[in-house]
Amino acid sequence: WFAGGTTNLCHNAVDRHLPARASQPALIAVSTETGQERTYTFAELHAEVQRTAAMLKALGVQRGDRVLIYMPMIAEATFAMLACARIGAIHCVVFGGFASVSLASRIDDAQPQVIVSADAGSRAGKVVPYKPLLDEAIRLAGHKPQAVLLLERGLAPMSLVPGRDHAWSALRERHLNDTVPCEWMDATDVSYTIYTSGTTGKPKGVQRDTGGYAVALAASMRHIFCGQPGETFFCTSDIGWVVGHSYIVYGPLIHGMATLVYEGLPVRPDGGIWWSLVEKYKVSVMFSSPTAVRVLKKHDPALLRKYNLSSLRGLFLAGEPLDEPTARWISDGLGVPVIDNYWQTESGWPILT
Repeated sequence: WFAGGTTNLCHNAVDRHLPARASQPALIAVSTETGQERTYTFAELHAEVQRTAAMLKALGVQRGDRVLIYMPMIAEATFAMLACARIGAIHCVVFGGFASVSLASRIDDAQPQVIVSADAGSRAGKVVPYKPLLDEAIRLAGHKPQAVLLLERGLAPMSLVPGRDHAWSALRERHLNDTVPCEWMDATDVSYTIYTSGTTGKPKGVQRDTGGYAVALAASMRHIFCGQPGETFFCTSDIGWVVGHSYIVYGPLIHGMATLVYEGLPVRPDGGIWWSLVEKYKVSVMFSSPTAVRVLKKHDPALLRKYNLSSLRGLFLAGEPLDEPTARWISDGLGVPVIDNYWQTESGWPILT
């Protein structure tokens, strides 16, 4: 359709909105693991992404290079993904906390120039140190990254390998006011690679394009999820999976919506935590999985009615088969339609809904 036309995912997710929405919330990071909440406007997100892009460039990342991201569900993981898109690098996000052997196989396949990680994640209040897992994975892997960029969350002690490891805070400070322009990409250029979960044999690397993906996400936000620019979208997945790529990071932001990035469990501190966030941030569209709903089903149903959910118009579920009793329970409890949708890592967005 647009022979010779170029584009950039980061431009469409962030820069494009600055004239009209610079002060509007873009990324809402909530962690019930650390008790932290922070909202970034489109202008603040733009600044953080440029800083992160400058950091990656300082570590030698160029257009077409791979960057492996092994991080928890925190704002900086999104900054890193968007920064890669901005400079034309190909991100490969690996689910945080994956075992060293699984991580090593992905390092060998993707052959990243740089790995971006953190000292630790946290699950159910228990710290999961990432650095030892990462060090062991690099030891096991045949391919050695040129540099490792590490975010210090202060959750676990972390020793840096001289000449290879770089602290996020110090490098960010050095590039605080840097401006990094978008690299203009062909529609058919690779935007990222992501590995399928590997339920059948060896995990397969899926390679995503740029132009078609951006158009598909923009169309899906309007015609499937029916979100409106300026509203809040809450996808409860993880950035390590395709749902997180498309509907935590790129989809909502391309559509000019705020996206809620949540680190924590659906039942901690109690089974009402998600609904309290829907009320607080006026979430209009939510995307989760049947498994998560089945977990919530074991908790007090009164929690579904405890919060003001008048902003919520629909709950989308995907990831595995949705049984009718579960769909009915959550739909009746929330008073909104439940929309089942089916797709896969290979497609990047819903095939059937």
